[in-house]
Amino acid sequence: MMNFHFIWPLSGGLLIGLSAGLYLLLNGRIAGISGLTASALGWTSGGVSILGLGFIGGVLAGAAAVFALLGHAGLTITSSPILLVVGGLLVGFGTRLGSGCTSGHGVCGLARLSPRSMVATMTFMIVAAITVYVTRHLVGGF
Repeated sequence: MMNFHFIWPLSGGLLIGLSAGLYLLLNGRIAGISGLTASALGWTSGGVSILGLGFIGGVLAGAAAVFALLGHAGLTITSSPILLVVGGLLVGFGTRLGSGCTSGHGVCGLARLSPRSMVATMTFMIVAAITVYVTRHLVGGF
């Protein structure tokens, strides 16, 4: 029997790449989740963006469709809610400090060979590796 578990990640990656490419081609802008979320919530100079709302709505609808198809989320949360909130706030701060998130820099910026995005993505990955090492091996896990 063949194992087709690679279909879900492959499909997700293709859809992310397609949407990011189309967003750049049709709008001339980089598709970063943090920037689109900010524009959808009206936290940018242009006010609430219909395009941002549509993009975020599509992300949520896609997740809901997969959940409806599978009937379960397929993940287990093992961290404390406080740690998750603190982590989310730190990620949010980092995306503002780095002028973008992993989707903007890692997916779109690397595809355009942007030196700034290369540095940002390397920084994300190094900090992530250090964080995992510290929390799992030095502090004892959360």
